[in-house]
Amino acid sequence: MLLKKTKTNGATLEDHPLTPIPDPAPKKRTRLLLADDHPVVRKGIAMCLADHDGIEIVGEAADTEETLRKARQLQPDVILMDVDMPGPSGFVAAEALKKELPRTKILILSMSKNKAFVPRILQSGARGYVAKDASTEELIRAIEAVQSGDTFFSQEMAQAALEQMLNRSADPSSANSPPLTSREQEVLIGIARGLSNKEIASQLNIGTRTIETHRERLMRKLGINNVGGLTKYALANGLITMGEGFGR
Repeated sequence: MLLKKTKTNGATLEDHPLTPIPDPAPKKRTRLLLADDHPVVRKGIAMCLADHDGIEIVGEAADTEETLRKARQLQPDVILMDVDMPGPSGFVAAEALKKELPRTKILILSMSKNKAFVPRILQSGARGYVAKDASTEELIRAIEAVQSGDTFFSQEMAQAALEQMLNRSADPSSANSPPLTSREQEVLIGIARGLSNKEIASQLNIGTRTIETHRERLMRKLGINNVGGLTKYALANGLITMGEGFGR
């Protein structure tokens, strides 16, 4: 250990050893749960993040139910989640996770660049959106931003969302749309995707008569009396993408 020497009245004295300066504490890694139903996408993202010391993928999920289960088990810092996986909507899952795991940040992942997604993302409790074709640098920035408590949207999406919200505020008919429950949103998504009552009931594991009741209630609540109108509403509010909105 280094000793500092000084001279006093011609005599050389040895002071106490210098106090070593402690190394800075290692930066805490962001624990990430990666949720996407395409294995190739998950592998590609994992490869992109492999060289980044600040992010650790602690688990993967291939559908919404598995995402919910692993999120509860692992309690990650951030969930990077595809909005359109088998099971309930990613937006519905985000709402559930926000209530159960308020410290976990959710970042929506999607191929769609539907500008209507932005208000729906924020409504669900997710902290942002990143496109699947984003660069590795943008993906890392998005993860770091939501982990730190900020929101993240690409400049293009953020600008379009701002314009859309300004247009909506000027349109009194859109401002008066009543909020939908999570179950109503799930039923509406099924209707807009062209599924029958029986298919929606099977997907949500509830009775067909219950779906019929929800369908009637949705039409009364929104003042819409046909499937086409419900589909347009789902598109305008980011519940489905353009490719999904015209049946199968």
